[in-house]
Amino acid sequence: MSASGPAFYDDDAVFATYMASRQRPDSPNNTLEQPVMLELAGDLVGRRVLDLGCGDAAFGRVVLVHAGSAYLGVEGSRNMAALASETLAGTSGQVLHCAIEDWEAPAAAFDLAVARLSLHYLADLAPVFAQVYQALADGGRFVFSVEHPVITSCDRGWPEGTLRQDWMVDDYFVTGVRENTWMGGTVRKYHRTVEDYFRALQEAGFVVEQLRESRPQREQFADEQTYARRMRIPLFLFLAGRKVTG
Repeated sequence: MSASGPAFYDDDAVFATYMASRQRPDSPNNTLEQPVMLELAGDLVGRRVLDLGCGDAAFGRVVLVHAGSAYLGVEGSRNMAALASETLAGTSGQVLHCAIEDWEAPAAAFDLAVARLSLHYLADLAPVFAQVYQALADGGRFVFSVEHPVITSCDRGWPEGTLRQDWMVDDYFVTGVRENTWMGGTVRKYHRTVEDYFRALQEAGFVVEQLRESRPQREQFADEQTYARRMRIPLFLFLAGRKVTG
């Protein structure tokens, strides 16, 4: 049986495998996703930051090191929330163990909201985006990353236990649930098109400012073969929008 995002990471064996994977050289999270997210987040000085699906809250450490004024991570996984609390120990950062869908947003409490590779686990983005819009002050920004739709559309061509060398885009416009075998478990994700994400941001009231993909930058990679492999297909999609009420 497949598990939702939080339940998937609360399988202790899956969690251990995932964390080991995150530490490997040239991890795509570090080489592809993190640099773009930091660029899109912009100047963090004095910013009140909301992090939806914060994982280990590593981004919270970055926020506070760069003089962000406040950080709140919302995380549905028990394992991830515990790790996030360890990451933020001794700082002013806070972690709330709560599903993203259940979190109730205070009005105008944040200047920046981020969601890093967490939204593709959610069945319905509209209410979450509405909550983010409410939580942001006027002029506040929402920046998120998701698995790229060319990746989520079809799981065929991925041999178990080996590096994936072939990708297939199929059923692209058939959106909805996808079940993937990954990290030793079966996880439930939701496929959407690029257009779906863009429209969801607009319909929530945001002015869309940027759309990015995970184009590799050579200086981020220690291994030339890994860099060449990452040049073949985009792993992540990024969107940034701003709340403008005036």
